Amino acid sequence: MSPEADWVSRFADEVIAEAERRAPGKPIVCASGLSPSGPIHLGNLREVMTPHLVADEIRRRGHEVVHIISWDDFDRFRKVPAGVDSSWSEHIGKPLSSVPAPPGSEYPNWAEHFKAPMIAALAELGVEYRGISQTAQYTSGAYRSQILLAMRERARIDAILDRYRTKGKQAKKAPQQGLDEADAAAAEAAAEGSGAASEDDGTAAAGYFPYKPYCSVCDRDMTTVTSYDDETTELSYTCVCGHSETVRLSEFDRGKLVWKVDWPMRWAYEGVVFEPSGVDHSSPGSSFVVGGHIVKEIFGAEQPIGPMYAFVGISGMAKMSSSKGAVPTPADALAIMEAPLLRWLYARRKPNQSFKIAFDQEIQRTYDEWDTLRRKVDEGTALPADLSAYGRAAATAAGPLPTTPRPLPYRTLASIVDVTTGHTEQTLRILRDLDPEHPITSLDETRPRLDRAERWVTTQVPAEQRTRVREEPDVALLASLGDRERESLRLLLDGLDEHWSLDGLTTLVYGVPKVQAGLTPDAKPTPELKVAQREFFALLYTLLVGRDTGPRLPTLLLAAGADRVRELLGG
Repeated sequence: MSPEADWVSRFADEVIAEAERRAPGKPIVCASGLSPSGPIHLGNLREVMTPHLVADEIRRRGHEVVHIISWDDFDRFRKVPAGVDSSWSEHIGKPLSSVPAPPGSEYPNWAEHFKAPMIAALAELGVEYRGISQTAQYTSGAYRSQILLAMRERARIDAILDRYRTKGKQAKKAPQQGLDEADAAAAEAAAEGSGAASEDDGTAAAGYFPYKPYCSVCDRDMTTVTSYDDETTELSYTCVCGHSETVRLSEFDRGKLVWKVDWPMRWAYEGVVFEPSGVDHSSPGSSFVVGGHIVKEIFGAEQPIGPMYAFVGISGMAKMSSSKGAVPTPADALAIMEAPLLRWLYARRKPNQSFKIAFDQEIQRTYDEWDTLRRKVDEGTALPADLSAYGRAAATAAGPLPTTPRPLPYRTLASIVDVTTGHTEQTLRILRDLDPEHPITSLDETRPRLDRAERWVTTQVPAEQRTRVREEPDVALLASLGDRERESLRLLLDGLDEHWSLDGLTTLVYGVPKVQAGLTPDAKPTPELKVAQREFFALLYTLLVGRDTGPRLPTLLLAAGADRVRELLGG
């Protein structure tokens, strides 16, 4: 495959060349940053998947590479989210790692509570990384010399920031423009979770200070630096709680650099070569733009290369039950789709292209596309870029991800669990009948896809759209049918035994109107024939489930069973 075939290969080429220029012979560093201030959602996952895919390609080529994920758990707790007791407001201003976890959590603090599901999701997605806790880095004194440097150079940092202070305010709301209500909510959540996008930049009445101490008494950052001495590193601050003190910054480890200085400091400290940034960092005066100047002029290093990544939307999120009032997380997505499929959604689109992840009926079409691509790959007919995206989704440099042994169509599995309400024996009976020549003998052959489809039906399909096969025949409707409708039902019932498989029943239900029109079962459909087929299908749905639409008829017939179909259709 040529390097031009896909965006991941092109970025890998650029990163390898850039790393060779900057630090030849050293491991190549790709980076992501995540804030565990709340649920880490599918938009944040792009922050991880973009460098993951590039790092994985670099690894496949035999280079030493590390993908670091910085957990911004030393950021301040900004607001109490919906659904959490308002008493948590007393913790606003504390580091996320010092805030108690939400009620009922098994985790020691707020940050760990929200990191945990993301860590589990990344493991399932095959993402190899080195996690760095910013709480651990700051409180261990790892950044002490960088902090002292930033404080010595505070006047120069202030001058850099001053170039952008008025520009930044003009574009603050840009990510939300032109989005529908659900996507605007997700964009707002993305901006909220991106580092400390709304944090002040260190300006105070006493001058500019790029360092913010957490108060030694109340542990909040409601502090104001009042003076700093470069020689002794003595820093004095006051807090809204009434406490004031003087500390020696060469020994004090309970504070952090303001975000616009913290991020470039870390680029220099870690030697980051590749890191993408979200749309909220693209405006004039944003952290990424300003950081490029600070990393070079203050810390003597270079800004990472990397794209601005576009927004990830959700279709059907209104029906979410597990994340009510929030944006769906990777764990929510992995509950209804297999890991390779979720990886593929991120791999097949360039970072600057937005896309949506389906939680509604569209998920069935997404799965159909994935299965079609898999067949093309197996047949050797997939286009190079599609082949590349599939390869990156299905496996990493470490090996293939787990797959379903018999990957039946997702919509078929969803229809079956919908009709059977997940009844194990019923489900296995129908699955066995799908392909009598190659019968499925265990539900394990269809897992994990079957479990994902069942989860989707039970959590995402509204109760009024669930399928319930009639208990008793609609006697009044059957009695009112005309000769043509009775004949169509007789033709279907006469062919049931001979056609009792998914393919056979598909041929039968589409063939009945053809036979009635004097055509052969394999005749090409005409506009008139399509009308007749729709009318026939509506009649069957009404007699079987009491409404004029439902799951695919062949699947529905198999699910109901031949005896029940005969009873409900008056046979």
